[in-house]
Amino acid sequence: MLRVPSDSDPRFALGDLAAQLGAELIGDPARIISRISPLDSATPDAISFLSNPRYLSQLADTKAGCVIVSAVHRDTAVQRGDALIARDPYLCFAKLTQLWAARMRDSGACRVHPSAVVDPLARIGSDVSIGALAVIEQNAVIGDGAEIGAQCFVGAGASVGSLTRLAPQVVLGARCHIGARGVVHSGAVIGADGFGFAPNAGRWEKIEQLGGVRIGDDVEIGANTCIDRGALEDTVIEDGVKLDNLVQIAHNVHVGAHTAMAATAAVSGSTHIGAHCTLAGGAGVAGHVTIADHVHIGPRSSATRSLLKPGLYTGLFPIDDNASWEKNAATLRQLHQLRDRIRALEKNNEIKPS
Repeated sequence: MLRVPSDSDPRFALGDLAAQLGAELIGDPARIISRISPLDSATPDAISFLSNPRYLSQLADTKAGCVIVSAVHRDTAVQRGDALIARDPYLCFAKLTQLWAARMRDSGACRVHPSAVVDPLARIGSDVSIGALAVIEQNAVIGDGAEIGAQCFVGAGASVGSLTRLAPQVVLGARCHIGARGVVHSGAVIGADGFGFAPNAGRWEKIEQLGGVRIGDDVEIGANTCIDRGALEDTVIEDGVKLDNLVQIAHNVHVGAHTAMAATAAVSGSTHIGAHCTLAGGAGVAGHVTIADHVHIGPRSSATRSLLKPGLYTGLFPIDDNASWEKNAATLRQLHQLRDRIRALEKNNEIKPS
């Protein structure tokens, strides 16, 4: 189905885009661009990009008004029309999307919706937008330029940094804090109680969670992700962390700067994750362990002990056709017997130890 243009759609002159993106323009600086599109579906009013050589065949045939390419593909791009030459086309594309989103948010946003409930003791900065049915409790602080979406809840004593955006239906619990330029997507819950219970005569006694959550600057948190408050001290998410949808961060976890976690990753309580780490989809980390900086954990892999050296770690059993998988699984159940047989053979000098 064709997209119908809107009067509020962003419009940029190519010359302005080149200046803001720090790219070299080859072509008409006055050309107006009003869309970002993939190479194969772009129209003359669109800008596209090539970063993966897999799509090089689409470059010559694209109808895009302008393409972002590296110097390697300059000649091919220029033969077909206007081009922006960037050192890293994918990074240039990322910055382009930021310009687009900022321009779209600038168009006619209301400030404080009449149905929003803002406590008189809350401190609201300048140029703040608060959506319908949002609740801001006493002593909460909303920084300059922040956006609080419809039906959001910001608890007592919580704070939202400048230019941070909470999408609709985000919960930021009491005494929880997020820094500047953050993005929190719908359904995320920051500051629910951590999972803490003490056994008592065959039943569980709740341990009240008295800490909070501290989130740094430039953090993005996906939809329906949960970050639990600490038991005594705060759960900490450092600057630049990126969490996908449906990520679980348990109480008193500390996540280092610029670490990224894909969907359904989970980190158990009191674990320390270093900086510049990645957790692939479905990865898990046990509680009370330490993960060093620059550790990368593969999909569906579980780290049950500390990983103190940088590197890629994988604990996933490889996929196979079912018949082969069943045979391999049966062999795994006999590994301890095979080990004992090999040790016996080594002891009797029938084979040499490796």
